[in-house]
Amino acid sequence: MDAREIHLKRRPVGMPVADDFAMVVNSLPELAEGEVQVRNLWMAVDPAMRGRMSDAKSYVPPFALDAPMEGPAVGTVVASRDPGFAPGDIVSSRLGWREAFNAPASALRLRPDTGLPPQAYLGFAGVTGLTAYAGLLKIAALRPGDVVFVSGAAGGVGSIVCQIARLKGHKVIAAAGGAQKTAYLRDTLGVDAVIDYKAEPNLTRALAREVKAIGATGIDVYFENVGGEHLQAALALANPFARFAICGMISQYNVTDAPTVPRNLTLVMVKSIRMEGFIALNHMDIEPHFLADVTAWHKAGLLTATETVHEGIDHALDAFFGLFSGADLGRMLVKLG
Repeated sequence: MDAREIHLKRRPVGMPVADDFAMVVNSLPELAEGEVQVRNLWMAVDPAMRGRMSDAKSYVPPFALDAPMEGPAVGTVVASRDPGFAPGDIVSSRLGWREAFNAPASALRLRPDTGLPPQAYLGFAGVTGLTAYAGLLKIAALRPGDVVFVSGAAGGVGSIVCQIARLKGHKVIAAAGGAQKTAYLRDTLGVDAVIDYKAEPNLTRALAREVKAIGATGIDVYFENVGGEHLQAALALANPFARFAICGMISQYNVTDAPTVPRNLTLVMVKSIRMEGFIALNHMDIEPHFLADVTAWHKAGLLTATETVHEGIDHALDAFFGLFSGADLGRMLVKLG
């Protein structure tokens, strides 16, 4: 079987461009004992992939040059030489950015028939959903009466954070960029207040305005996806003993100069704020509880799956670049099969 895959050709400086990548056709060999052949149905792109394109030390190794990149994917088993997998099985893996592949069975997770669509395991029922769930309920330790501020609120993680906070009865202030995203947050997700950061000359003043509008004195939980001015505003409006769950800082990923904000970081000390960075893979112990909850919420109509879909591996880079231009609404996916 021939399968196309996208390789990293050189390490980007600043915003990645198409010439940093190459499309390669790979002929899959015969399966070895213990291997499984998978045709990917869906893959997802996320901002954290930008970090792996550099060779800076991080919690995961960098992408190798002249080799296919990695990322979340869900596919169907075509052939198997492992007793744990059979043709037709739905599996998830970290072997995205390719149409098909051979891999050891240990690289795959069998997905039982829960009635969810396969791509749900790349969104609310996968690591994206677990990131929102763990960050809000475990890292930020959501408490009764908390006011929650979410940046990047219309993205894959942020939109799930907003929904979990709302279904648990909390007031939510959501920040996103552009009229489409703010309308989605207000009209579809029903958050209490929305900030279009692209239309605001001063994000701190905008957050103060919305805090007052919902009858609050400040924010108790901040779910961080963006960094920069958003983090500065959250620090300024935080109540004493607020908790910040630091999931990502997409505004900083392509910065080549030294960051200039936040300029009020001393408020962490003054307000006794607890700020904790986290990654979902460190919280797999709660996955069974998470999966049971989100499946039940989805079936009850309390959790909406929002996706931006690109068709074909030819458009996988368009999907990735769209994360940084604001073209994503919900989870950014590429349909491969």
